[in-house]
Amino acid sequence: MFGIGKKKDRELSAAVEELARADTVAFGGVGIAGTLLPVTEAYRRVEAALADDPEGVREQLERLLVEGTPAGRVYAATLLERLDPTAGRAAWTALRGDPAEFGTFTGCVMGRATLGGYASERLAGA
Repeated sequence: MFGIGKKKDRELSAAVEELARADTVAFGGVGIAGTLLPVTEAYRRVEAALADDPEGVREQLERLLVEGTPAGRVYAATLLERLDPTAGRAAWTALRGDPAEFGTFTGCVMGRATLGGYASERLAGA
């Protein structure tokens, strides 16, 4: 169909931009109602696009690793790790010394983390 590919490209770009502005990392529902944050929905859209266009998504993730907020870089490294575990590990290693902070949300529990601390935990768990 005419324009379908362009619509998907626009949706992917919008999702990546949402991740680039993120101030909180939440991979699932939050609060008592388990509401999905817009950034979590954006993460899921980018994650779904990995199967359709791995190289195109990879380019956007690599840009997000450089230009995104600390939370955006967490999302980028997480997605990159799913796409290419070696590249993901390299991304986490590069982020390990970063003192920037961001919010976290797991269920009903809000918290704060540093990018370096979060990256170190990801590397230790790998």
